[in-house]
This record gives sequence, structure tokens and C-alpha cells, in this order.
Amino acid sequence: MKNFGLFIHPSYLKKENLLKLVKELQQEYDLKFFGFESQREFLSPALDNIISEQTCDQKIDCILVFGGDGTILRAKDIALITKAPILGINLGYLGFLSESTLADLRKSIKDLLKNKYKLQNRMLLSVRLKRNNAVIYSGLALNDAVIYKADSPRLINIRIYSSGRFVLGPRCDGIIASTPTGSTAYSLSAGGPILSPVMKAIVLSPINPHILSIRPMVIPDSEKLMFKVHGLDTPARLQIDGINACEILENDELMVTASKKHVSFIKLSNRTFYAILRNKMHLGK
Repeated sequence: MKNFGLFIHPSYLKKENLLKLVKELQQEYDLKFFGFESQREFLSPALDNIISEQTCDQKIDCILVFGGDGTILRAKDIALITKAPILGINLGYLGFLSESTLADLRKSIKDLLKNKYKLQNRMLLSVRLKRNNAVIYSGLALNDAVIYKADSPRLINIRIYSSGRFVLGPRCDGIIASTPTGSTAYSLSAGGPILSPVMKAIVLSPINPHILSIRPMVIPDSEKLMFKVHGLDTPARLQIDGINACEILENDELMVTASKKHVSFIKLSNRTFYAILRNKMHLGK
């Protein structure tokens, strides 16, 4: 590996120190570091090499993402375009998706140069919103796609179908369709189960359902999910990986399936997912 993309949390207060370290690593190991057009203002003038993530003609071997899990979620589109794996450098709190820290960056770079790493593929959700038989939104989710009631004080009615078969119709504040990667995020807060990130499945977690017997469900990745929201007095909203994507109106159809695409993450250590869980979530020894 010689060519590294940089994606940094835009509010990081010590970016000068970080970029100074990057310059040192560049000279020490004869590396090339590239920033992306969306962060040009943030990175200039400290970093000269700025490339477009949309029309990237520069081979990127790895994307170093400095921040927390939210920053990594923002970088997933760049990873899909460049086809480069992500190495998360945790500057946040939990950092489930991060593999290294800023203090260990030099060691991590050495491991990459010595090919002492593995690649771990994470599934994505393909999300499409149809209105009057026309697709008005499409996107990919690494963590989750969420229907939520937005500005309405009332519960909303969501009918869920799996490969054309009716599953259930909870009255709730919303529902989360999560990947295994996202099972430790919003879905977990809603009472959903924890799945190993290398699994292929979709977790459905209702948000504050009116009937207590309605519990989260795990659906095979081969199923094609469809959601319809009924009885809206104000528009509901679709959220993709924590970002508001668009409004949902009465009779809209939200289609959620496992995508054929994936995002690759670099794994440097021998720590298991379960060891990370014990450490991050204080699950005991």
C-alpha cells in the first residue's frame, strides 16, 4: 500500500497535529496521501493532493477515516466509488467500526505496509422509495434505514411485507431495518439483537410499539422487504445511516433488500468481535 485517502471529522479541533503526523509518515515511508473534494476547504493548505471522489482517477489503496462511527458512515460512499477498504482511526467514543487509534497510527501504517492485515466485507442495504409507481429515492445503508414519525405527535401505522407476504402491522414511532453492522447502533437502542458483522441478515426493530408483544425480528438477507405507512397526518421521514433522506407520504412504498455491493474494512488485530463487545459495552470479563 502506498496511496492513502484521508477523510477526517470536519469538527476535529487538532487537525494541525494530525496533518503534521501525516506529513511525517509520508516522508518516512515514501507514501502518498490524498484528500477529497468534499473536504478541500477543511484540508487546505496543509494537504496539496485533493482529488474528486466522484471522478476519482487516482488509485487509492486504503481510506484512513479519522473520527467516530458517524464519520465512517459518511465515508462509505467514497469507499464504494474508489473500491478501497476503510481503516477507521477512532477519535470518538465507542468506535465499533474503528480498528486503530491516533496513538497507534504509525504502527498501523507499518502493519499495512507489511501486509499484516485482513479484509472484512460488510453488507449494505439497498433502499428505494416508490411513489405512484416511480422510484423517487434510492440509496445504500451501511448501518440502517429508518422510518420515523418525524413531526407527528401520534404513533404511525406501518405494514411490513416480506417477499410479498404480510408480516405484521405495528403502531409505533417508527421502524429500523438494520444490517448486522448496524445491529450495535440505533437498532440496539430500540431493543434489537446484536449480530456478528460478517453475517448476512436484516434486523427489524420497531421503535416504541404500542403492543409490547411486538419484538425485533431477524430476517434472511434473501427476503425482499416492503413497508407501507398509513394514517399519516403529517409526512413521516426516511433516514439513511443517521441522515434525513426524504419525506414519506401516504401510500408510498419503501423497498429494502440486501445489496449486491459491500464495503470492505481493514482488520489489523486478532481481537474478535466479541472481545470488542466486552470492551466497548462493558459486558463483563
